[in-house]
Amino acid sequence: MSVHDSYIAVHGGAGMHSHNAEKGIKQALRIACEEALSCFNGTPAPQKDEQSDSPVCAPLDMVGNAIAVLEDDPLLNAGYGSNLTLHGTVECDAAIMDGLTSDFGSVGAVSGVKSPIRLARAVLEYSKIPDRLGRIPPITLVGEGALTFASSINAQPTIETVPPGSLISPKARGEWTRWKTRLESSNADQTEAASLNDIQDTVGAVACQDANAVAAGVSSGGILLKHPGRIGEAAIFGAGCWAEYFADAGVRIACSISGAGEYIARATLAKAIADAFRLAIARKEDVDAHDILHSVLLNNFWAPCRKRGVTDPNVGVLLLMSEQIEGKTYVRLWCAFTTASMAIAYASSRNPRPKAQILRRPSGMEFRGISEPRIFTTAVPL
Repeated sequence: MSVHDSYIAVHGGAGMHSHNAEKGIKQALRIACEEALSCFNGTPAPQKDEQSDSPVCAPLDMVGNAIAVLEDDPLLNAGYGSNLTLHGTVECDAAIMDGLTSDFGSVGAVSGVKSPIRLARAVLEYSKIPDRLGRIPPITLVGEGALTFASSINAQPTIETVPPGSLISPKARGEWTRWKTRLESSNADQTEAASLNDIQDTVGAVACQDANAVAAGVSSGGILLKHPGRIGEAAIFGAGCWAEYFADAGVRIACSISGAGEYIARATLAKAIADAFRLAIARKEDVDAHDILHSVLLNNFWAPCRKRGVTDPNVGVLLLMSEQIEGKTYVRLWCAFTTASMAIAYASSRNPRPKAQILRRPSGMEFRGISEPRIFTTAVPL
């Protein structure tokens, strides 16, 4: 990996993606990757390499730019297009993390912000500013406090506030009307509840660059018909995203997670994945991402959910990993999920044309109510 080698991967959530929406979702994911790498095409860059006039895309900027694109797409459950609350309103969660410094910022249950990931980034940057009175700056802001912060902060790019109703897409309104009617019907049953939980489409991104820079982010409108004020994994430290550089081993990871927010939050799943990498490195074991993902999803997520009586816990993980072996850097993208499908795309500065796909379970395979976990894992060398 040279100083200008950068990698970006995005996801459109783990859930059940219809074939009718597949083309539009894949197009949105491709555009997100292109936007993340746009500073390599001569557009103004967030930073410059001191040794060169070539523009450099910092991973935090790449993640933020990619997710901001996905937040604008009505097919995805983030920003415009978010699932609606029980009261028919939009409340968004988002988080972003710098794996080199461990800086983190998030927002929860925020309304009236066009790009929640931009606001999460602003919280991250604000958290690094020393306070004149020695107060500890926040790393998470929620609700009205997050909106007030968005209106007052002098951030670049500017945090755009909008009328809350302008974030309601026709698709989201239609889904809300359909499921609200079912909720109020005495004929609603658990089968329909399971179908409701399939409507996820949370978005996220992971990126890395140079020898150690790495970042991750996530953004979500939450579950459909959620209680107003509910905060999901996308706003919780250690739950929805994580990025870290293990300097001694030359290993970097960044993960972004989608699925059942409460169960993911209970497991602080993103951090649990990082902890498993840390343990393997400390023991000087082979760092096998496939085994780590399977073990953590089984022991930290699936088993506790089943113990609580949850029959079909939904989760999807997008993991970007790079490691240095004998002076060479190898980058690989991993995707693991328990749901019917997961939408992903990826690109790099060397191969800037994005590749997008919706990964699906083998057709005809039953996965509801099974006693053993069906964790589907795949890897892509980048």
